[in-house]
Amino acid sequence: MHIKHFYDHALAQGSFAIESNGKVALVDPSRDIQPYIDFAKQHDADIIAVFETHPHADFISSHLEIQEKFGAKIYVNEKVGVSYDFKHIGHGDEVKVGKVTFRALFTPGHSPDHNSYLLLDENGNEKAVFTGDSLFVGDVGRPDLREGAGNIQVSRKELAGMMYDTVNGVFSELADDTIVYPAHGPGSLCGKNMSNDLSSTISNEKANNWAFQIQEKDKFVNAFLEGQSFIPKYFPNSVEVNRKGAKYLEDAVKNADKKEGIEIPQGSIIIDTRDKHEFKKGHLKGAINIQNKEADKFETWLGSIVGPSEKYYLVAENQQDLEFAIYRVAKIGYESNLVAGVINPKGEIVTDPLINIDDFKNNPDAYTIIDIRNESEVADGKFFDSAKNIPLPELRERAAEVDIQKPVVVHCAGGYRSSAGFSIIKSLLPNAKVYDLSDAVDDFK
Repeated sequence: MHIKHFYDHALAQGSFAIESNGKVALVDPSRDIQPYIDFAKQHDADIIAVFETHPHADFISSHLEIQEKFGAKIYVNEKVGVSYDFKHIGHGDEVKVGKVTFRALFTPGHSPDHNSYLLLDENGNEKAVFTGDSLFVGDVGRPDLREGAGNIQVSRKELAGMMYDTVNGVFSELADDTIVYPAHGPGSLCGKNMSNDLSSTISNEKANNWAFQIQEKDKFVNAFLEGQSFIPKYFPNSVEVNRKGAKYLEDAVKNADKKEGIEIPQGSIIIDTRDKHEFKKGHLKGAINIQNKEADKFETWLGSIVGPSEKYYLVAENQQDLEFAIYRVAKIGYESNLVAGVINPKGEIVTDPLINIDDFKNNPDAYTIIDIRNESEVADGKFFDSAKNIPLPELRERAAEVDIQKPVVVHCAGGYRSSAGFSIIKSLLPNAKVYDLSDAVDDFK
């Protein structure tokens, strides 16, 4: 038996391939199927099964493409209410893959239709549990994403109660040395308190995960509901795409409209994916800068700023960067509302003045300071007492709250998000004088 953990750092998303006796099963596969094909070839094996824990909110799964290309069976709890051919698998049901066995565990709490999958080796011993978004390393999956999405919509308080039962009635009963493989790691918005470790054991979680420490159900529910992060705009849409099954990633990228030298219509949403320094040297008027370097959380911030029904254009430096940007938007299902990806667009080009740091340091009260960090970040302390907090995902809707009687300075925690925030305010409040504090925010922490 071989277990391979695939991890997408940008989305903080883990998926898994398990091979036994020439057969491969996948758990929660991401939209790019090539790594799983390579794994199967490496072991001279066939992909025969996909186990979906639930309809994911933060990424698009490739389960339908894998089924259609390889004839794999998709196993998922019928409560998900899917539109594709599937095999229902409920609590205690088992599926043999080669010499190993997958046993479904019904683990609601993050969602009301959530399965985990316990892997039994050829001797019937508990080897690992693939916990999806139910149990993380150091945390459990947030309970507030299914109040307005999915086949079954449940209040966060009811889901929090389900999670208490899942932790104490399912996970706590597993063997202590069972390896825990969750679908997410640190940085994911599906939890709030994750460890930097990407896997664990049941014994470690019993000892260190807060969810195992609170014995009273009411106290657990209250602690669970407190302090959850914002919900990106794209999350409910991804749930629905995953319930239906997505188109092939290769086709999504290949069929996206790609242009060079065109003029983008006025009033369009333009996402400029270039480095912030290049953006400030010259960009289309009204463009929003969401940088797309490999380590950037481009998908998350695109899906937090732009809604899933909004049409938008992508601007990139060259063909290679454009292809990469389209690949990344497809990972969250946003290729469907992309009008076109554009290189060298025509139109009015504007440049952005740089802030005079010395003047800002000496006269902070002469500026309107906008802190675009999340509320949970601001709760840990402000960098400027006079700053107004408008989280980046809310900035397009709340830009009118920005006082433009004074020059506006936008900051985040490290300089990546502030470029997007500054460009949003510039695009929506053209009479404002706006500056990006960028990396210089480190001088004020």
